[in-house]
Amino acid sequence: MAAEDTASTRLGAGRQHLRPLKRRGLVLLRLTAIVFAVLLFCEFLIYYLVIFRCSWPAVKTPADAGGLGTPEPVLRAMFLADTHLLGAVRGHWLDKLRREWQMERAFQTALWLLQPEVVFILGDVFDEGKWSSSQAWADDVGRFWKIFRHPPHVQLRAVAGNHDIGFHYQMNTYKIKRFEKVFNPERLFSWKGINFVMVNSVALEGDSCDICSGAEAELLEISHRLNCSREQEHRPQECGDRQRLPASAPILLQHFPLYRRNDANCSGKDAAPPDEKYTPFKERYDALSQEASRKLLWWLRPRLVLSGHTHSACEVLHGAGVLEVSVPSFSWRNRNNPSFIMGSVTPTEYALAKCYLPCEDTVLTTYCTAAGGLVLLTLVHAGLVASPFHFGWNMLRKFKTT
Repeated sequence: MAAEDTASTRLGAGRQHLRPLKRRGLVLLRLTAIVFAVLLFCEFLIYYLVIFRCSWPAVKTPADAGGLGTPEPVLRAMFLADTHLLGAVRGHWLDKLRREWQMERAFQTALWLLQPEVVFILGDVFDEGKWSSSQAWADDVGRFWKIFRHPPHVQLRAVAGNHDIGFHYQMNTYKIKRFEKVFNPERLFSWKGINFVMVNSVALEGDSCDICSGAEAELLEISHRLNCSREQEHRPQECGDRQRLPASAPILLQHFPLYRRNDANCSGKDAAPPDEKYTPFKERYDALSQEASRKLLWWLRPRLVLSGHTHSACEVLHGAGVLEVSVPSFSWRNRNNPSFIMGSVTPTEYALAKCYLPCEDTVLTTYCTAAGGLVLLTLVHAGLVASPFHFGWNMLRKFKTT
């Protein structure tokens, strides 16, 4: 009998010993689930929740106005700028990991949800292209295609920025050819009856250097072809046997914005901060020169201009009401609230909408809040801090008693 009591006592003691272990295991499981849920939200789901709110803008077509004939095809184009993929010199591994993951998730989510037909990157694709070695350049290009991978039916094109090939006195033919080997070198791109002109704005220095002279000659040739397409019915003999382009005013894409004094007239939550808005723009550095801007508007007669470089948003009207849209940076490294432009474009009309990406401080705040909650739960379980629920219940009981 005594032996049975002893065995029973040992069994009871063993069960009591297992209860704290089970309780700790359950708490650890809950903490792990919370950590996994926070990571899943901040690194994946938040991109879907934010970008899901974006939609392609509606564009007017002749059919909408009661016109007859075949409706104009609508091209869905996505415009982003200043990705600044970090290089081997200034790129810390943690900075690369964080910001490149953000751009990859944002781009891949936008591709899946919005299904653009063409993507344009408006310069400064890389951060250190202006000085990177051949091996560093190859590494950066490999990371770029991993981040911005896309299906074959989606076209991706880019214009060169000052960080890709250097400013005027840093650029050379080797750097330009190296960039053009990665991205299609053609300056004139036509699709669905729409003409896009992609300009190397770094080469518009206006000092008659070999690269600058070649760039201007190429733009003059494009100008002549565009004029022929517009006037081919009236003066076909002047165009000869040239391949005819769609008779549509082009959309001008470049890195540097056309000349403006500053960002004082820019507005919106992603415009330049107040302490930078009134800083004068330096010609050929912050924006194109007045002369180069006049030439582009005169030669090409664009109906829309899109540019990057400033990392902030702005809308400016030039000349006879030509709209220029400065596209903000796509990377958290350059701004807290990145975005891109969605364009619904036809040969005669266009409509633009902005799609914001998740804010970096929202993600950081979520992580900090979750970390604080986990610490509090751990302290409560360890008995070092009273449970807030018990504390609140006791206070309520005392209040009722009094």
